[in-house]
Amino acid sequence: MNTEDNKELVRQFYDALEKEDYDTVASYCHEDFVFYFQVDSPIKGAEGFVESEKKNFDAFKGFTMRIHELLAENDKVAAYMIFEGPHNSAPVFGVEPKGNHVRFSLFMLLTIKDGKIIEKRAHFDQSDIRAQVAR
Repeated sequence: MNTEDNKELVRQFYDALEKEDYDTVASYCHEDFVFYFQVDSPIKGAEGFVESEKKNFDAFKGFTMRIHELLAENDKVAAYMIFEGPHNSAPVFGVEPKGNHVRFSLFMLLTIKDGKIIEKRAHFDQSDIRAQVAR
């Protein structure tokens, strides 16, 4: 795959994630997929990743997660995104939902192998999210 194909794969992956179409999300993951929620906290396999994301997104029904910048080189794709949505459905960081609107940026670095995403690294400010749900 070339860099444009890799970028399109990432667009489709995040489109499915925003739609909470977890079967499609898992289909974009390589059999050796690893998700790094933080630098040294790997979650191995598409199943573990989907479970983790579902748990997070279940708290924000009606959220959006839009790509604002997408850069690719070789087998890497970097995505700058903004997540927005109401904290309306489940606790986050031990805080019960109050309907607060939450907005934060994310930086993702994805590695592509054999036409699938084999690694996803997430970077975002957890303290910013905590502050927004707690206010």
